[in-house]
Amino acid sequence: MTKVLLADDQDLVRAGLEMIVEARDDLTVVGSAADGLAAVELAGRTRPDVILMDVRMPGVDGIEATRRLVRAGNPARIIMLTTFDLDEHVFAALRAGASGFLLKDTRPAALVEAIRLVARGEALLAPTVTRRLLDRFADRLPGPAEPPRELSGLTPREVEVLILVAEALSNAEIAQRLYVSQATVKTHLSAILTKLGLRDRVQAVVYAYQVGLVRPPPAP
Repeated sequence: MTKVLLADDQDLVRAGLEMIVEARDDLTVVGSAADGLAAVELAGRTRPDVILMDVRMPGVDGIEATRRLVRAGNPARIIMLTTFDLDEHVFAALRAGASGFLLKDTRPAALVEAIRLVARGEALLAPTVTRRLLDRFADRLPGPAEPPRELSGLTPREVEVLILVAEALSNAEIAQRLYVSQATVKTHLSAILTKLGLRDRVQAVVYAYQVGLVRPPPAP
């Protein structure tokens, strides 16, 4: 059973989301919050697997709530919900630690599938989309003066895989590039996520940009 927490300042939206989630045998709602602060507190008590988090809420908004949950080490996967399909929101949500991003007019079946997807540890946004966003907002991602300490825990091959993941290559493409099997690529990626404390493939892309392993191509 996948436990879901709802966070939205509109009662009607939360009620609709709860109906959609509770209609599935493998999903259940464990809490409902009207603002980001309440969502953080509830997530600490109920330990959900997935949080549906509205971007815009009074007081602590969804992006700041996501940032606080990730900083506190809460393992919940977070899907951001909004009525606005803006790159700025997606960018901020990814940097905060969200695993995905959906519009509120998403069909119920697609919403349910998204919950199941991130609950399995997968990313809702394709790495190609993530890279496009990071390329666009790269000036807000200054790399550190020196490589972070945790990078030294990766093997040279794992660093190589991380860079290729950040370049939006699929597992099959990485396997072909490195002359290894896809199973080997998956093993390396799993080790990378574990060693760096990252949630999913998209977060690996964000990390590679943040530490300067990958930079956007120069403007023409």
